Amino acid sequence: MTDTVAITRPAPDAPDLSVIAPMHNEAGNAARLAHEIAEVLAGRNFEIVFVNDASTDSTLEELVAAKADIPQLRVVSHRRNAGQSRAVRTGVLAARSAVVCTLDGDGQNPPEFIPTLVDALTREDAPAALAMVAGRRVGRQDSAAKKFASRFGNGVRKAMLNDDADDTGCGLKAFRRDAYLLLPFFDHQHRFLPALIKREGFIVEFRDVGHRARTAGQSKYTNLGRLFASLSDMLGIMWLNSRARQPGGWDES
Repeated sequence: MTDTVAITRPAPDAPDLSVIAPMHNEAGNAARLAHEIAEVLAGRNFEIVFVNDASTDSTLEELVAAKADIPQLRVVSHRRNAGQSRAVRTGVLAARSAVVCTLDGDGQNPPEFIPTLVDALTREDAPAALAMVAGRRVGRQDSAAKKFASRFGNGVRKAMLNDDADDTGCGLKAFRRDAYLLLPFFDHQHRFLPALIKREGFIVEFRDVGHRARTAGQSKYTNLGRLFASLSDMLGIMWLNSRARQPGGWDES
């Protein structure tokens, strides 16, 4: 399926919410996370889109088996490994709802906070330009080194990009699908979504969410690898911001 087909596909029976999680070698986490999401959202009209990023373990088999118990679960698989940002984008393109919520596939983002973000985004008195409500992790269950690297990186990024985000690495984010599809795509894009959303003239809000320790699998990132990638990406975002021009809205006559 091409991106164009996915964008233009009609969804007459669209759910109210699409929950997306990228997955790469998350056997032991994948099915458990799907069941948790379904339990938290019971009574709502939703779908779950898990994107298997060419896992080499039993992640895909685990998810396919889970579909028997979770009718809302859809499993989309990349033919080649393409990274977390591409997996998120694939999930958004496949999503049938106008409202999307993402979370990490490792199970460290508690699904119980999905309603917190989604309800804030869709509340009746929300600003018209509100396009994202992003999570801000409280009580992080990571190593001291990982937390230090994250705080340092977030501080540098916030100062350079003025995106108001204290924790852009939190995978829990609720946003409007149409706003996301306006953004320029690049590898590691998921770390800069608040800045990119603001660049398009939208409003981003933040809410505190919980965090859990990983119970299976291994982290896909190293502190140094994340730092070097982020520094070069931040320079790119700064250039994009310097070239942005907003029309202040538009009218048709």
